[in-house]
Amino acid sequence: MTLSPMLSGVAAADRFVDLAGLLESCEVDGFRADFLSWGHYRPEYWRNYWHTHSFHEVCLAYSGEGRFNNGTVQYDVTPGSVFLARPGDVHEIESSRTSPLGIAFWGFTFRPGSDERGWWSGLTRADGPVMSARSGSLPALITGLAAEAAAPVSGYSTVLGALGATLVLETARAFALDEDLAVEPVRRDRGPLVVEAMQRHLRDNLSRPITVRDVAAVVHLSERHAERLFTQQTGASIMSTLRRLRLELSAQLLLDHTLSITDVARACGYSDVRPFSTAFKRKYGRTPGDHRRAGGTEFI
Repeated sequence: MTLSPMLSGVAAADRFVDLAGLLESCEVDGFRADFLSWGHYRPEYWRNYWHTHSFHEVCLAYSGEGRFNNGTVQYDVTPGSVFLARPGDVHEIESSRTSPLGIAFWGFTFRPGSDERGWWSGLTRADGPVMSARSGSLPALITGLAAEAAAPVSGYSTVLGALGATLVLETARAFALDEDLAVEPVRRDRGPLVVEAMQRHLRDNLSRPITVRDVAAVVHLSERHAERLFTQQTGASIMSTLRRLRLELSAQLLLDHTLSITDVARACGYSDVRPFSTAFKRKYGRTPGDHRRAGGTEFI
């Protein structure tokens, strides 16, 4: 059987077991999870006989076939199957002899501290499903965790903590009921975010030639749409805002006496001192030189 690229990554994650001692706990959406076991079974015949745990044990099958017995119910396991034994569940797993089962597994304790339904109910509901085909991002998370454990480098604990928290959350989501995952649709007005991106582009490029076309391209809008949205949100056009930002910056830079007025003009996008001086006087009522001599203050 040909494995999907994602499941092939899990098959190569032999070092998943190395997470023991590297990732022991994490915080997930305000809840704590303590990892107690990490493991990987290669695709060869094996069987772990009837037993139970005081923690959640989760398995992801990446190749072969097998069976998962949980209580009195037997489930067929195929590549992509995710199956769960909750604390106290008596269960066993057996690989097929003709098509050996390969799995990655992880065990953790989880105490949400709340009965409210949410993504965590996939772990806490005693009547919830124990077999799921919703592997989602679990293969990629397992592969990423194993790779980080195989060759830890500076910052590994932060990466492992983030991946581990996501692993717990995605594990719970795989077994949660749809009604427990449902949330109110997020309706977000993108206008302010788009305008903020345009303003940021202006501030970051004050010394460079800028056109409305350049700014519109940053947010993937037409010039007309970008200009209309910008003016609607700020009350000013893109180019008038650019001129204001340049002159405000120049007023600050003029107080640095290590810079010539020509240096200041160029740093603020003016190729020549003359148009800069004209624009500065129009806005502040005095020349750049007068502003510098007054130390940026106005004397009456």
